[in-house]
Amino acid sequence: MKIAIVYDSGYGHTAKQAQAAADGVNRVDGVEAILLPVAENPAPWDLLQECDAIIFGSPTYNGSLSARLKKFMEDATGPVWTSMKWRNKIAAGFTNSGAMHGDKLNSLIGMALFAAQHSMIWVGLDLFASTNPEDMNRIGGWLGAMAQSDNASPDVTPIKSDLETAAHLGQRVAETTKQFIAGKTA
Repeated sequence: MKIAIVYDSGYGHTAKQAQAAADGVNRVDGVEAILLPVAENPAPWDLLQECDAIIFGSPTYNGSLSARLKKFMEDATGPVWTSMKWRNKIAAGFTNSGAMHGDKLNSLIGMALFAAQHSMIWVGLDLFASTNPEDMNRIGGWLGAMAQSDNASPDVTPIKSDLETAAHLGQRVAETTKQFIAGKTA
């Protein structure tokens, strides 16, 4: 099984989340994560079609997705959407912003709506929120993994618990995808 992680990262924070999600995917036997930064155009549509799931990632800029991830989404119309090539493919998402909240939910909603328009099946987090900054899901997202960078260097942010949340999401997507595929062949 292959799971693509399609992401944008302006300064390196979201790339760290993408790597953490890939690490989580790779924890599951028989599943391989493929990191695909959208800055490296053109998008590999054939490779994405071969993948069993796609996890989307974007920084939250001004309460929304990055322009490069939006362009990827728009570019998917011809090669993917018009023929529903991603129908019943598993999807999930993660985002990062400088502020604790920073309207990250809006970015995750944008990803989930994109997935819904492609008839994909969205997987959210299964973690309760925590007020302890050392715990996973400290920001309290259900729709996807959220991280905060404090506008600090990607050398120090996102913090460990935010990266562990992204890894948990990656593992959850891998396990859910395996269950889904097993159910389709049973």
